[in-house]
Amino acid sequence: MRVGLLGGSFDPAHEGHVHLTRVALRRFALDKVIWLVSPGNPLKARGPASLGARMSRARDIMHDPRVIISDFEAQIGTAYTAETVDTLKAAYPGVRFVWLMGADNLHQLHRWQRWEDIVHAVPLGVLARPGWRQAALNSRTARKYWHMRLPGRSSQSLADHAAPAWCFVNMPMMPVSSSELRANGAWRPED
Repeated sequence: MRVGLLGGSFDPAHEGHVHLTRVALRRFALDKVIWLVSPGNPLKARGPASLGARMSRARDIMHDPRVIISDFEAQIGTAYTAETVDTLKAAYPGVRFVWLMGADNLHQLHRWQRWEDIVHAVPLGVLARPGWRQAALNSRTARKYWHMRLPGRSSQSLADHAAPAWCFVNMPMMPVSSSELRANGAWRPED
């Protein structure tokens, strides 16, 4: 089984997440994608809306039986991707996991706790985001692991590659972000 992991605060989940997930399922030949709704983002000063509100919003917006909405990180008591990946790989040794991220996250991956452990634990499926292509491809992580990059035309085999491996794929852009939805008042969680 090939499973994509899309982590984030999802504060709030929006059509851009849905679009990215559908593209990832197809381009990386995934059987499932798990949205890992994080209890918080250690790189952000401001905490997100309640986990319950964010989980509810994610379930309301994502309607695909291949996508699982999960609070797994809260269950295991972490907000760190490396710990999440370690735990999932240990619990499901036969699953071929792919960490999914937008190009904006590849750009700042070197700031994540144990970032090199993540790169060496699972292949990375990187999807274009508006305005982030060049910054991502020139990022510290991309430069360090350039020799492990698969061409976009090989994206469907990414899950079959041992880490470190990564693939950047272009996709039609959706100019929506959680930050913008919060800023313009379109996201007002109730609980």
